[in-house]
Amino acid sequence: MKIKSVNRFKAEISENTFIKLQERLKLVNTDVSEKGILFDSIRKEKLLTGYSYGEYYDWDLYYENIYLSYYGISDYCFSNLNVFLSLQHENGFIPRSFGTKNYGAKEMFKPFIAQIVLLGSLQKEDFSWAENQYPKLKKYLHRWMEYDTDGNGLMYWGEFGTGENGAYHSGMDNQFTRCVGRSEGVDLNCYLVRELEAMAVIAAQLQKPDDAENFSKQAKALTSKINEILWDEATGFYYDRNEETGKTTKVKSISGFAPLWSKVASEKQVSILVKQHLTNPKEFWTKYPVPTYAIDEVDYYQGSKTGECNWRGTSWIPTNHMMIHGLNSYGYNDLAREIAYKSFDMVLNKNETTREFFNAETGEGNGLKPFYGWSTLAYFMPLEVELDYNPTLISKDFKILKLSHLIDGISLNEGLKKSK
Repeated sequence: MKIKSVNRFKAEISENTFIKLQERLKLVNTDVSEKGILFDSIRKEKLLTGYSYGEYYDWDLYYENIYLSYYGISDYCFSNLNVFLSLQHENGFIPRSFGTKNYGAKEMFKPFIAQIVLLGSLQKEDFSWAENQYPKLKKYLHRWMEYDTDGNGLMYWGEFGTGENGAYHSGMDNQFTRCVGRSEGVDLNCYLVRELEAMAVIAAQLQKPDDAENFSKQAKALTSKINEILWDEATGFYYDRNEETGKTTKVKSISGFAPLWSKVASEKQVSILVKQHLTNPKEFWTKYPVPTYAIDEVDYYQGSKTGECNWRGTSWIPTNHMMIHGLNSYGYNDLAREIAYKSFDMVLNKNETTREFFNAETGEGNGLKPFYGWSTLAYFMPLEVELDYNPTLISKDFKILKLSHLIDGISLNEGLKKSK
């Protein structure tokens, strides 16, 4: 089955493109090895970052480690988390970044810690790290549930207790018209569903059945709240809600598709999202999908005006990665395949080096150059869909694959520790 899948991939992209891919991966892996693995002289261990300016971020860490998982490397799931957890406050708060810039000192680590722990533990076939840090993991997740000052069961983006715009906290830095006030983000609450499910798996592996059951119940309850409050029947889309005013923020963002990845949406809702919005050329179906704002949003634009990270229409690989696996989980395999190959073509063929984000209409790259962070997933996304392999699947029995073995010996081992 693997051989057939790889042959389909090679046939789709051509022999010359396959050779180009191999050469690009060698360059990327050199950057990861020489620039992305930094020695922390204070903590006396190596840490992972996709950013040349030495900052370590929350959800980036998840996707950076998915890339390393293609090579059988899992150690950096835990080394970075050791630092983040060492920064935990007594109330459970963990900042969303640390390093030279300290951008996220006042904002909570996005709900990806349990998912990172699961990714690394499944590779090692060993949950002992999680057992040692379990009290801190529970405290962090409990803190997230306190980001709900109106008590409606939905959490919000932004600094705790304030009405500041939560766009930076969401990671979609300039989506200011979407993240208004204490914004009950569709993306945030879907990430929390997955985080609760990951914690349920971790608890079960650590022989804590009561905790596992409780986390599962919380995930189901949150799923119901998302569909009850954030789904708009009239337009067939998921929108954020401003907790302070109680009003829906009707801005069509890529975050409105997060319920596919988290399996929150019903089959009917997914059909509406796909047919009316995703494949609509007046909204999200650009030449290089998926744009992070719909084309018909008033502040949609491509490129970068002043060097900013633009999430108002450009294409970003981590959200495309979420999209293909969300679509696959609902049976939209051909559509997932199309997005995966278009993302691959955009990153490899439309740019001389890996970039941070991309023009959804032309494929031109923007941001850091070269970039060796989460955009590297694009090189393996077609293989994932051909193999029907989802490294973000939350399951105790899931096997993490070393996909690099399928690209004729491309390796990533210079100075890196290999896991089991």
